This record gives sequence, C-alpha cells and structure tokens, in this order.
Amino acid sequence: MIRILQFQGTDAALYTLVAPLVMNPKILKYNNNYPFKTNDSFVWFVAVEEKEVKGFVPVEVKGSTMTVNNYYVDENEEKTLFPLLLKAVIGKQAELEKSLHAVVMVRHAVYFESEGFKTCKVWTKYLKMER
Repeated sequence: MIRILQFQGTDAALYTLVAPLVMNPKILKYNNNYPFKTNDSFVWFVAVEEKEVKGFVPVEVKGSTMTVNNYYVDENEEKTLFPLLLKAVIGKQAELEKSLHAVVMVRHAVYFESEGFKTCKVWTKYLKMER
C-alpha cells in the first residue's frame, strides 16, 4: 500500500528518505540533471510503499503561490503515483488557499491535466501549468 507522507523542507526525516534518490545519477538524469533543492519554504510530498520511496513532489510555498518545480516518480508506477501525489498537493493548496503553479516535463503533462492544471507557457522540454 502506498502512503503519501508530508514533510517540511528541512525535516531530518525527509533527508533520510530522499537522499538516496536525490543524489542518484539515474534520478538526476530523470530530472534533466537539474538538482533537487529545498529549504524552510518547501513542503515535500513523498510516496512510500513499505519502506521504499517511490516518488516525491517538493512544493515551494511563497506568498500567495505554491510552485512545483521538480519532482520524481518511479516510471513503472506513474499512473498510480502521479494522481496520489498531485491530490495531496492540491489538498494542501486548498488548505492554504494559494494559487498553484507547476513546471512540468512535457511527457508528464497528461497527469497534471487530469488534475485540473492548464498550460500557460510552453518550452521545449517543459510546460508551465496553473491550477
């Protein structure tokens, strides 16, 4: 059973869970070699099955906006994980009453669209989406 856990961006438990992934060259390549960042203004949503991390979405909360600017989801479980993670992010958005923006890899747009995101800008590898 997959659980979605939520952590503040500098929570020690978060580091323990995601460090093996965020420093893995294969995962960095998945993220187009863009490093994962965090600080106190981030909330991380982490998908865990048993004791294994299957994916995560860090969300920066600043002012009236929440922004997803990178993420990782196990490619073999995208169809299950994206909806679970995005629903958790959307729940936090409703709780905080903020606008939600996301920089999304083109290949993942369908998952964000299915959760109500609309494209507002197109680049080569990414889309800027809003909800």
